[in-house]
Amino acid sequence: MELFVVFFLLLHPHSGRSAAPTVPTTLDGPFPPVTVPLDKSFRGSALDLPDSDPRVLPPSRRFDPEQISLSLSYRHDSVYVSWITGDYQIGDGITPLDPTSVASVVYYGVYRSNRMRRVEGTSLVYSQLYPFEGLQNYTSGIIHHVRLRGLKPKTLYYYQCGDPSIAMSEVYYFTTMPVSGPQSYPSRIAIMGDLGLTYNTTSTVDHIMGNHPDLVLLVGDVTYANLYLTNGTGSDCYSCSFPQTPIHETYQPRWDYWGRFMQPLISRVPIMVIEGNHEIEEQAENQTFVAYSSRFAFPSEESGSSSTLYYSFNAGGIHFVMLGAYTPYDKSSEQYAWLVDDLSRVNREATPWLVATWHPPWYGTYTAHYREAECMRVEMEEVLYTYGVDIVFSGHVHAYERSNRVYNYSLDPCGPVHITVGDGGNREKMAIEHADEAGKCPDPSSTSDKFMGGFCAFNFTSGPATGKFCWDRQPDYSAYRESSFGHGILEVKNETHALWTWHRNQDIYRGAGDVIYIVRQPDKCPDKAKIVQL
Repeated sequence: MELFVVFFLLLHPHSGRSAAPTVPTTLDGPFPPVTVPLDKSFRGSALDLPDSDPRVLPPSRRFDPEQISLSLSYRHDSVYVSWITGDYQIGDGITPLDPTSVASVVYYGVYRSNRMRRVEGTSLVYSQLYPFEGLQNYTSGIIHHVRLRGLKPKTLYYYQCGDPSIAMSEVYYFTTMPVSGPQSYPSRIAIMGDLGLTYNTTSTVDHIMGNHPDLVLLVGDVTYANLYLTNGTGSDCYSCSFPQTPIHETYQPRWDYWGRFMQPLISRVPIMVIEGNHEIEEQAENQTFVAYSSRFAFPSEESGSSSTLYYSFNAGGIHFVMLGAYTPYDKSSEQYAWLVDDLSRVNREATPWLVATWHPPWYGTYTAHYREAECMRVEMEEVLYTYGVDIVFSGHVHAYERSNRVYNYSLDPCGPVHITVGDGGNREKMAIEHADEAGKCPDPSSTSDKFMGGFCAFNFTSGPATGKFCWDRQPDYSAYRESSFGHGILEVKNETHALWTWHRNQDIYRGAGDVIYIVRQPDKCPDKAKIVQL
């Protein structure tokens, strides 16, 4: 109720209760940098859920649909339903299941009755294979993806999935996105990163469900299956515990555990995922991202992308651009060409808000992954700024941080707000140290990542950090940072105002660690690309 009063007064300033506090807006900024001291009494448990936990156990019958999830297509009138049937296999003598042996059928309709429509989709099986003796190979159950089309906006649909001749799921439901328009938005979008499957994860997901989102965004690092050897032995630091392995192994059953645990949420609320470094999962023949690309449905084709590693979609009046940090992104790459084409086709009258996401942050100030994504920033920041991206969400750093509006490391009233939410609850624990603290600046050579284009993070050439690799104080662009597990909720109110709320796991369900209105100024910050075209 208190938060509701604050929000009401901000939107209705003449309501007669002017003494009440109001939520700050980005128009009040740029804000002086704030660092919330670490709460040493709350570190939480970084232990993974064991395979004996009842929330990750398989169904009692082998071909019952399980790991049911939803994802959006490009527009409001299409949704994907995904699920798995049959057992995975792990070991030496494994034989993949025949994906054609089980039908992929969804019955759906606006009424929970026998008058539901029937639609069929596709199925597949993937394998994680290693060319080294002693490592256990894996092959998945049968993964089904069915696309529902012709859906009405903001409408409740019921559905069942499975094979009518073998087994069907219980009846689930979901609500479609609103049609795109300047006054048409999903009520609440939950945003999280670096989730994993720990006891901290369970708190994060529990809090998200209590906030009743219409859509979930996961900005990379899904299961952390690659913190395990193929025999199921795990660690919170793979390179520390297993430095001699011939290839970075992964224990694929963790994906199945994660899908079962998440089903109560994502069988009712669509989830949109972009890859993180923990989804790379190298295997035989230099294949990567196979589990990620197989288990989720993506609107890649509908958005003109040839890859599951980058795509876009609309959710009401918001256009989301999901970018891949671990696939080529330089100006000569397919991804860059796709990005320019996608942004050039955005209709800001129908989708005023432009939100971009990728995994590693460009403006993180923690020692963890400090300036690791500098090559990507150098290649892509200008085009995102030119087309007027409003907000950027990233993960990777296991903490929370919100920037002032920023472009090229300088405060800029037309730059996007960058928000890091890599605090979902993973096993690798929280990021605590800051690069601007005395003696904490990383060695520049340690910031290179072979999957991200090499090294681009040289000393600053202008501003307060000129000639240095790190700032000697919290940078001006960093408005708020705090080490804690949690998640965020984005509520777009209209074409200019969006409420951002970050929730810490240790707080009560409706409490908030950081609250701000992000305000667009299309008159002062027009789409520069359109001006150039004119």
